Amino acid sequence: MSSDTPSDASFDAGAAVISVTGVDKAYRLYPKPSDRLLQFAGSAFTRLTGRKVAPRFAEFHALSNVSLTVRNGETVGIIGRNGSGKSTLLQIICGTLHPSSGSVAIEGRVAALLELGSGFNPEFTGRENVILNAGVLGLSHQETLARFGSIEAFADIGEFMDRPLKTYSSGMALRLAFAVIAHVDATILVIDEALAVGDGLFTQKCMRFLREFMQHGTVLFVSHDIESVKALCNRVVWLDHGQVLLDGPTGQVCEAYLNSLFGAALNEPAATRLPPGRTPIVEPPYRDQRLDFFNASPLRNDIKLFGFDPVGAGFGSGGATIRDVRLLDQEGRPLTWVVGGEMVELRVAAECHVALKSPIVGFMVKDKTGQALFGDNTWLSPDAARVATVPGQWLQARFVFQLPRLPAGDYSTVVALADGTQGDCVHQHWLHDALPLHSASTSVASGLVGIPMRRIELEALGAEELTAQGNANAA
Repeated sequence: MSSDTPSDASFDAGAAVISVTGVDKAYRLYPKPSDRLLQFAGSAFTRLTGRKVAPRFAEFHALSNVSLTVRNGETVGIIGRNGSGKSTLLQIICGTLHPSSGSVAIEGRVAALLELGSGFNPEFTGRENVILNAGVLGLSHQETLARFGSIEAFADIGEFMDRPLKTYSSGMALRLAFAVIAHVDATILVIDEALAVGDGLFTQKCMRFLREFMQHGTVLFVSHDIESVKALCNRVVWLDHGQVLLDGPTGQVCEAYLNSLFGAALNEPAATRLPPGRTPIVEPPYRDQRLDFFNASPLRNDIKLFGFDPVGAGFGSGGATIRDVRLLDQEGRPLTWVVGGEMVELRVAAECHVALKSPIVGFMVKDKTGQALFGDNTWLSPDAARVATVPGQWLQARFVFQLPRLPAGDYSTVVALADGTQGDCVHQHWLHDALPLHSASTSVASGLVGIPMRRIELEALGAEELTAQGNANAA
């Protein structure tokens, strides 16, 4: 493996930074401990006499003839079932394992987040482990001390920084590990499923860092969360039984992988359902007819709201400050818990410190990977009057909508206030995690969100009925 280049080295866009060529990793499996000793004795006998002795072990190939090239600026996902060789490949790329055969060449500084706690000493404090791990990743002692304040703020584990790592939860260990790799000026990040143990807000913070890093660096990302892979990666490698089964565009590879897991029938086009030609439905107020059933069953979509966070991460020119964000019911009462499917109002209040000629207020709900799910802003609405403000004046934006149902997981509501137009504006205040949400259970069958259904029907029709409907519709 080639030595790391300095962290400030510049690489040509598209230049190969990871080259894996014909890598094989084999492990010897002995039926019983005594066979290991007999194998050692047999090997010595072969060296002395030249006569071969039958091996006492079976070989297991975790990787078989794996070749892979990752170019500068790529974000490559690696997927596969448990035991397919994903973690073994990453450990060989990071140098913590040596291949049985083949070669790996790395150009740049690698920062890896593999198994939680790897590279850390459980007896050392968080502070001591930061210095130790940063040194392993290439920072000098002086560089680590200069960045320690920023690392400590990113980890945000408080007094635990001076406690032994063995007293940490898995989430705190993740915070510490990710804070270190975010500050070592790496050109290549390798992440193996570790983000799954983080809480929602910290995962959002990690995803924001990853998306910024992806603008100039290279990422290898292993996860069983296919939606996260789709959201982050522009290319995916599918490993199966230690071999590269498919390497290509994200959508194509992920679809093939899911097809192999759940059966080809899921991806086969369904027979076209001819509509029965009923009278079009007018637009009266309506509700999902399944809500009463959902809300009285374990499928109830419990969504908890954690309240407005006025000091969360954000940015802006400071011409205005978002002072309050809340979700209200139809009677204007603040909500702390919803189930999805209800009519709600998101209300945003902001104080203006300077004159704003054309303020725009918007929101976006994102999942734990930072993927935008739904949102809107006042510029797009003809009912939101173009207003101008003077210093000291307040703005209030109201968004009334039917809340989708959310798959179980952590979510965050981004809220922003800008001045200008949709295509050319200056952000006055942007809050990343203004209103955190947590969906504890869900009735969503598939997809990123569940929409309230006006009608769902299933009928058994004979061929004659289907033909008759088709003819009626054609006419």
